[in-house]
Amino acid sequence: MIPTSSGMSQDALRTIFALQQAASRSQQAPAFERRREAIEKLCELVRTNATEIASAISTDFGGRSKSETELLEIVPTLSALRHARRHLRSWMRPERRPVDFAFQPARAWVQYEPLGVIGIVAPWNYPLLLTISPLLDAIAAGNRAMLKPSELTPRFSELLRVMIAERYDCSEIAVITGGVQIARSFASMPFDHLLFTGSAAVGRQVMRAAAENLTPVTLELGGKSPAIVCPDYPVEKAARSIAFGKFLNAGQTCIAPDYALVPYERCEAFAHRVLWEATRAYPDIAGNPDYTSIITEQHRIRLKAALDEARAAGATVLSHPDANADSEGKLVPTVVLGAPVDGGLLREEIFGPILPVVPYRSLDEALAFINTRPRPLALYCFTHDRQMRALVLARATSGGVTLNGTLLHIAQDALPFGGVGASGMGAYHGRDGFRRMSHTRAVHQIGFLNLFEHLGPPWGKLSSTVARFLSRR
Repeated sequence: MIPTSSGMSQDALRTIFALQQAASRSQQAPAFERRREAIEKLCELVRTNATEIASAISTDFGGRSKSETELLEIVPTLSALRHARRHLRSWMRPERRPVDFAFQPARAWVQYEPLGVIGIVAPWNYPLLLTISPLLDAIAAGNRAMLKPSELTPRFSELLRVMIAERYDCSEIAVITGGVQIARSFASMPFDHLLFTGSAAVGRQVMRAAAENLTPVTLELGGKSPAIVCPDYPVEKAARSIAFGKFLNAGQTCIAPDYALVPYERCEAFAHRVLWEATRAYPDIAGNPDYTSIITEQHRIRLKAALDEARAAGATVLSHPDANADSEGKLVPTVVLGAPVDGGLLREEIFGPILPVVPYRSLDEALAFINTRPRPLALYCFTHDRQMRALVLARATSGGVTLNGTLLHIAQDALPFGGVGASGMGAYHGRDGFRRMSHTRAVHQIGFLNLFEHLGPPWGKLSSTVARFLSRR
């Protein structure tokens, strides 16, 4: 076994890739029992190290809620593992497909086969979930995998490296740690599939690197996910749900509501109610273990600059009253009314505990606002009216949707998760993830008679008659 460490070299990276690639080409696809065993090892890894995982992530963040790590990472990761374990046999089963009359007698089916070696580049905001979830799909499909966790979570990354190395040979699964240069080298390896979760800017670089090897990619990129509060929906209920989804993990969630579209006459009441909900959930920010820090000072400076820009443009900024949050690297929950449309808060993904509230006078106006921007990773619609709900779903495209709530579509193991357009490409989770990480191989078995071979050549009247018949069906 090749040891990996936080100071991994380019040579070690290439050696591990060569081992995995050679094994994937020379060994038969793993049977159901072996895949199930690999999944069981991941279950045991997460269950027995939950406390250490939460502690490492909290240290990397400079303070992250243990409950958030448990509920937003450990619980859904274990749920996904159990779901895959329960359904894997049926996912692996070949599927019969119909054969056209002209080709009878015959049989046709598809079988799902491993792609080979999967590269997974994970982000820092949910380092466990967004590493193990795609890894689960990769090994369920019978692949080998190399993982590159974020350099912004070094303690968790090292813990993950050790835990994986204790349970798997590096020719099966390996964790590659290191900084930006290692990440670039990782993305340039000729994987059979590469999955990246992170920003659109880095996603473009990853896609360019993958293109050199014709490596297919799955990209999960985030974006500005809107929350539409329709005129019929109670402001108080919408504010509670949106505050919940926005301020978890201090807004550092790829599918967090990025901004809220609210009927013009209800905007101010909604904004104050969101801040009230945030204050109720987090009475204090400094010294509060339930409220997560911003991952780095650079990110905090970026968020404060966006707020300063909005204030300078005349926006109303409503903030949590705790003035001591700065000392702990935290940013208080903040709601912004009147943010400039061309400013940073409404132009770029916020990725922090700031919620701009945008007024609209008609649902058509709200939908037009969404559709003038790149397609988001998530959409949230609050309404009890079926026609309004249908209109929003028909006219506003997004990666996924939660109706009358936030975030929870990602926790459904039977639903695909992925972006569309600028928010990404491809989807994974559950059966959809198994298929994303598989080669869908078409198989056609000819029966006791092959009629096409009897038509010619040399072509004659029989072939002409059959061609006319088939073209008129």
